[in-house]
Amino acid sequence: MTQSVEPPAEPRHSDITPYEPPMGPLAVLHEDSDVVVVDKPSGLLSVPGRGAHLADCLITRVQAAFPTALLVHRLDRDTSGVMVFALTAHAQRHLSMQFEQRKTRKTYVARVWGQMTEKTGTVDLPLIVDWPNRPLQMVDHENGKPAMTEYRVLKVGDTESRVRLFPKTGRSHQLRVHMLALGHVILGDPLYAKGEARAFERLMLHSEELRFNHPESGKGMSFRAKAPF
Repeated sequence: MTQSVEPPAEPRHSDITPYEPPMGPLAVLHEDSDVVVVDKPSGLLSVPGRGAHLADCLITRVQAAFPTALLVHRLDRDTSGVMVFALTAHAQRHLSMQFEQRKTRKTYVARVWGQMTEKTGTVDLPLIVDWPNRPLQMVDHENGKPAMTEYRVLKVGDTESRVRLFPKTGRSHQLRVHMLALGHVILGDPLYAKGEARAFERLMLHSEELRFNHPESGKGMSFRAKAPF
């Protein structure tokens, strides 16, 4: 089932939490001569932001242990979970092409506001940056870039649902805005959630599994990290 509904009004970017990255050892899930896979904590930028106060980030921490590490993809600051880094230029090109051509398979798990009645479905809504409130994104049927997310509901409680998300595209804030558009904002989202839905210690979104082909052997590989919530 495909649902196409407009999202409710979103908060302005100024209404966000300060950057206080979590400390702790690097959680390495796999390493070889070509790639390193890690479990990113929530609250840590994938790459440096503008200004010295935003310098601490995952790629800097990875490069401290693996000096040749190169960026392949990103997760939002508040999203946790599986990320892969290349250790050679060839591996970076190979992996980046897999992401670009949608040959990777990404699986997320989230806790969302409200009771989701449709057990499975697809959200097919084009997205574009909301320039006056960037980095917020919004649905725009005329100018937005195609964005598609499949979902499967895992559990429904009194006030929230647990859902597994399968993004078929990789737009900025895609899962966050698509869930918002369904009326089930992700809990703890400092950008899009309001009121009780926002009153959580972190964004309840986690990159649970990442599948890709090894850049040298071509062998399919899958890495998982259990959601901490």
